[in-house]
Amino acid sequence: MAESTAGGSMADRARLRVGTRSRRSLAKFVVGVAFWAWVVLRWLNDWAGGLVVPRQQPFVPPSLFTGLANAVPDVVPFVAGALRSVAFAVEFLPALVDAFWLTIVLTGVATVLGFFIAVPLAGARVYGRLSAWLALGYVELFRGTPLLAQLFVLYYGLPWLPAFFRELPLVGAGFVPGQAVFVAILGFTLNSAAYQAEYIRGAVESVDPGQLLAARSVGLSRIQGIRFVVFPQALRYAIPGWTNELVYLIKYSSLAAFITVPELFQAAQGIASTNYRYTALFVLSGLLYLALVVTATTLMEYVGDVVSVPGVSGTGSR
Repeated sequence: MAESTAGGSMADRARLRVGTRSRRSLAKFVVGVAFWAWVVLRWLNDWAGGLVVPRQQPFVPPSLFTGLANAVPDVVPFVAGALRSVAFAVEFLPALVDAFWLTIVLTGVATVLGFFIAVPLAGARVYGRLSAWLALGYVELFRGTPLLAQLFVLYYGLPWLPAFFRELPLVGAGFVPGQAVFVAILGFTLNSAAYQAEYIRGAVESVDPGQLLAARSVGLSRIQGIRFVVFPQALRYAIPGWTNELVYLIKYSSLAAFITVPELFQAAQGIASTNYRYTALFVLSGLLYLALVVTATTLMEYVGDVVSVPGVSGTGSR
């Protein structure tokens, strides 16, 4: 009887945990959808020249919250302060969100392009001879020097590089950003490729060497065995490392402001230089970075669940 009661209690606790987790996931999903719907609506409004409200103007006037704050009795100063903070956020978030898209572009494009460089680098590190030393030199160079220094060298130390991007068609016209953005993407790509290569190398080395031997025994060449047997497993194992790299790159994208890229950090700094509300504006920009990080990690968790093979490989079985 006692065992039955204990078993029932454990089952109840398990169901409670599952229910709590489901409610948290649903709440995070709803909040995420609402946030990104607002962000996309702001972009569409501003890029179209003001579909709903004038460009970079809030959908709800800040004076509404300021008036409510003034109407709150002095006995509840916390509520009044919170309403004034909301009014401040409502006033300046449109300008920050307008620059937010560049942060996303820098991060997303550099991660994807870096992946295509990282895969052959990782393969060379594990299976190459002379190429292993060349790959090692690349990885150590970009992992061993500050990203900011790399951006400075590319933008200021190689003046022909921004000039090359500036002369490309449409650069700096309409929705196409200026040459500094392309230099930043190049710098982030080269840097990210070095880190991704190490994540993938570790994942490749975690695959049982017998897998490649088995592939050779059924008639596959060494290259085919690496491509069709080893790497599909290794790339699943590398997803947690990719998630870390994506999070790091989101935060490091703020360094692009130092080579004049008008991304989120530079937008916050520019607004703060006019009203001296540095702390408040950097908190707002920090919340946007946080929202992007949470979104990225959630998407990578979903990707890990989709590509995982239960009992064989994937994030869930490591």
